[in-house]
Amino acid sequence: MKVFDNLFQYDRPETKGEFIFFKLFEFLILYQVLFFAWDWGNYIPALGDVILPLGIAHYLDISFMFGWIAWLNAALITLFVLWGFLRQQRFPYFISFLLFHLQYTARFSQGEISHGANLTGMSLLALGLAYAVFSTPVQRRKTTIGLVLFFVGIGYTSAAFTKLIGTGFTWPDGRHLWLWIAERATDRLSQSGSFQFNAIQEIVLQNYGVATLFLVAGWITEFLGFALWFRKIRSFIAVALIGLHFGVLISMNISFSAFVEILIIIGFPWYKLFDFLLRKKPDSMFNHFIEKQLGYR
Repeated sequence: MKVFDNLFQYDRPETKGEFIFFKLFEFLILYQVLFFAWDWGNYIPALGDVILPLGIAHYLDISFMFGWIAWLNAALITLFVLWGFLRQQRFPYFISFLLFHLQYTARFSQGEISHGANLTGMSLLALGLAYAVFSTPVQRRKTTIGLVLFFVGIGYTSAAFTKLIGTGFTWPDGRHLWLWIAERATDRLSQSGSFQFNAIQEIVLQNYGVATLFLVAGWITEFLGFALWFRKIRSFIAVALIGLHFGVLISMNISFSAFVEILIIIGFPWYKLFDFLLRKKPDSMFNHFIEKQLGYR
């Protein structure tokens, strides 16, 4: 039960700072959902055939999405997420998650799968489940954050195990990193016609031990992802995971900006800062507004 209590904290009364924290998280996820939905919606109409079926595409022919339907779907996603955010009703978030999944499977039906929106999708699913199952606002907010922390933690840890299952203990071999850096360099060269390694890449490519150390540190950090489930050490593993993504960016030019944004929000006890600021200004209009939202007034 210790993990459950650390994730959901149903036994603790919600503070005003926690309410603000949740609203910031909710706003971030909705921003990411709308960004991806419209970005994919502008790309999908150029597609013609399903090359690699994903998710629901294994059971449904999604080629009907290859046209103006992609824009309609993006508009519907926008409608339902705004409905969920503004009206706080039971099913809009879950419906928007289903439509978001459809948009994802259409966009990445060509053989290359992106992981950049995975945490966004899982966070939207957490919102959808929490709002569909629970009726009280406090339970919905606590359940959403708890589910997101659980999904993110198990996602990173399972990624570490997947590497071992696929490659074994030889995965953190520096020569693998050399290969991946070279592949990314080729991709960039084909896109822009020029490419130059940065200083970190030069060091990694010239030193097998450093390259191996990069991979070992990354694998250990991923394995410890489950530590996000525990309040006392959550911030430390969040810093490590953000550092992991920074390392991926500087070594392989792969950006997981949506992941990092979510980690910055859920990985740190921002609610303590908000509670502190509200206590310093107890008669402020903002404080009264938050109290009204929570039913204090």
